[in-house]
Amino acid sequence: MNSKLKNEQTDFLFDAILTLKTKDDCYRFFEDLCTQPELNAMSQRIVVAKLLTEKTVYSDIVKQTGASTATISRVKRSLNEDTDGYMLAFRNMDIKVDK
Repeated sequence: MNSKLKNEQTDFLFDAILTLKTKDDCYRFFEDLCTQPELNAMSQRIVVAKLLTEKTVYSDIVKQTGASTATISRVKRSLNEDTDGYMLAFRNMDIKVDK
């Protein structure tokens, strides 16, 4: 885990997120918390991560998501790091992906 991210404010944010029980709760919370572009960027990155784990080629990911190749490369780097955050989420969502 990246110790640079861990602090009381981030802990408080994650505690708040962990209280959300429905998609409607999430929409309401994240609408207050994020701008639309911020939420779109996060949503795009998790879809890019899923497509990368499915071995989708960059050009198809760009077509499907509109993500830049820089964003795709950044997500790919994250998938190759030890944190496995994306993979943890995918397993918890019962999404079968190849890494």
